Amino acid sequence: MKKRLGVILTLVSVALLLSGCREFDQPISAESKGFWNEFIVWPLVSVIKYFSDLLGSYAFGIIAVTIIIRLAILPLTIKQIKSSKKMQEVQPKMKELQAKYSSKDAATQQKYQQEMMALMQSSGVNPLAGCLPIFIQMPILIGFYHAISRMNATSVYELGSFLSVPLGEPSIVFAVMAGLIQFVVLLTGPAVDNPQMKVMMYIMPLMIIGFGTFLPAALSLYWVVGNIISALQNLVIYKPWKKKTDATVTGGAK
Repeated sequence: MKKRLGVILTLVSVALLLSGCREFDQPISAESKGFWNEFIVWPLVSVIKYFSDLLGSYAFGIIAVTIIIRLAILPLTIKQIKSSKKMQEVQPKMKELQAKYSSKDAATQQKYQQEMMALMQSSGVNPLAGCLPIFIQMPILIGFYHAISRMNATSVYELGSFLSVPLGEPSIVFAVMAGLIQFVVLLTGPAVDNPQMKVMMYIMPLMIIGFGTFLPAALSLYWVVGNIISALQNLVIYKPWKKKTDATVTGGAK
């Protein structure tokens, strides 16, 4: 199930990216045609422009829009985090079922699937809950990239700078910041307790740093702000310091 969902997510991401890749360096305006331009890119450009005019700079406009987007999908994100937490809690029982129904014949595997579904239902675990925020964030992230790139290609918009860093040009400083904060997000989330996900703690930050070295700094700023919000969410929901305290007490009891 997870593998199939991963393939679907990848295909959707590629389709979204390719839907606008021919125009990513073309100027954008209200007259730009096409579903991607009219319903994803131009609305993002308009909202960024509105808040930049209101707050005095494109940097603050991007920060404001990032916060609004994160707040809008916050209920889904919390549901995703709680679902991941529940999934961790039932991992021992899932391993017991895998050992119990290790035979690969059809009847045994059918019984395994039935008991696995019953376990998830009784535990309140929904494997699909963790995918919905990704489905929603992916077009936003790619749309944000196109919006920034095409604003940068339009003489009407002057993205300016933030902390002396030009937002229309790549910035290794912002890229490294985005990667480090992404590491903090993963360190305070479920990945730190999941051996299968631990590799992502190192791959994802490096990928973000790599992309950030050639993408406009405005997109790295979006990652930085968004990841700070994600880290705060993880701290509130997961309370990693509490887990360390419990581990210390348990270790002392032994």
